[in-house]
Parts: sequence; structure tokens; C-alpha cells
Amino acid sequence: MKAHTSVTQSSITPLQAIEFLKEGNERFVNNLKANRDLLQQANETRDGQWPFAVILSCIDSRTSAELIFDQGLGDIFSIRIAGNVVNTDIIGSLEFACKVAGSKLIVVLGHSKCGAIKGACDHVEMGNLTELLSKIQPAVYEEDSTNDKSKRNSKNPEFVENVATINIRRSVKAIVNRSYILEQMIEAGEIAIIGAKHNLDTGHVDFLEDTLVSCKTEVMAQLA
Repeated sequence: MKAHTSVTQSSITPLQAIEFLKEGNERFVNNLKANRDLLQQANETRDGQWPFAVILSCIDSRTSAELIFDQGLGDIFSIRIAGNVVNTDIIGSLEFACKVAGSKLIVVLGHSKCGAIKGACDHVEMGNLTELLSKIQPAVYEEDSTNDKSKRNSKNPEFVENVATINIRRSVKAIVNRSYILEQMIEAGEIAIIGAKHNLDTGHVDFLEDTLVSCKTEVMAQLA
């Protein structure tokens, strides 16, 4: 399988990009990796890169986007930060990936059993990690299905997973709200953004279809 070129990248629609990632994840889950010559791909991309998607994911060592979506060199941009949180630098990187480098899709990828989410659930404070976890705290407070205060911590797996999913949704919304460049590209149909969650037990990635933002109407819903 060859690396993407400017021609193949430009021919991909945002919704096709989602399908490519879903197909890649199915290969990963079934241990059926695509046949790639990585050295060849390295040579093919040495003068330029044309990734079709950009994935914002957690730093967790078990959830590498290239592996769980079975993608090769030059196929995707990978932005990794604990808890897949959003800040100005990350939004700038997303703008570069889409506006400058031509990526058609942004995926905010969370995962099950996330250590950063657990830390936020337990209100951990430790050096610079304190500021990072504070970006997840709103998702902790937003979780309203766990009424027993004694169960609103990392010892309750259901609470942790609820917070992780809310955090994904909040990151999608934050990106749309904080980037005029990306907002305009979505409204023009040039790119889309969607949330997804990786299950560490099964390897499966569940795309949160109701988070898809791919047109002006969906942008307005996020901005509301």
C-alpha cells in the first residue's frame, strides 16, 4: 500500500475519511494489517506529506492512532496529550493540519480506563499536571448520573467512563468554538470533526456519531 499523495488526499471527502479509519480499526481488531512497505512510504513522503486526517488522542501507550486505525507513514497527523484535552497550541496544530496540509477530518479520540480521567475524577493535584487535569474537571462536574458522592471517583468504572465520554464531547465543542478557521472550513464542507472512543479491552473504536460536525447547521448547534 502506497502513501497518500496530493491527488489522493484531495479526492477524499470528510465522510470517506471516517470510513477509512473505521476500516482500519476493523483490520486492527481482527489482526489483519494492510500490506505496507514502510521504507517505501518513508521514501515516498520525504519531499512532502498529505495526511487525510488528524487525530487528537491521549498519550496512553496502548492507544497509538497509527496502530489502532492501521495507518502507515504519511497517512494521518497524530496529536497526543494526556486526556485528549484542548489548548491553544493544539488548536493551532489542528489548523495547520487542515488549512495548510489539507487533512479532511479531525477526530477527538478518548479511550477507556484513562489515567488522566481517573486523576481528574479524584481531583489529583501534582505539579504541572494540576493545570492539565483542570481542563477535564468540567466533564467531572457535568456528569450527573452518579448521585452518590462516594461513587464519584476513580474506583467507580462507570463514573470514569461517563466522564471520559463527556470529555470527548467537550473537546469537540471546544475546537469548533475556539477556531474560526476550522469553523469556516467545516461550514464550507472542506473538513469535518467527530469524537470517538477506543475500548482497551476489545481494541474497537466507537465513533460518537452524534458528535459529527460537518456542515453549517451542525456548527451552529455546537456554538449554541
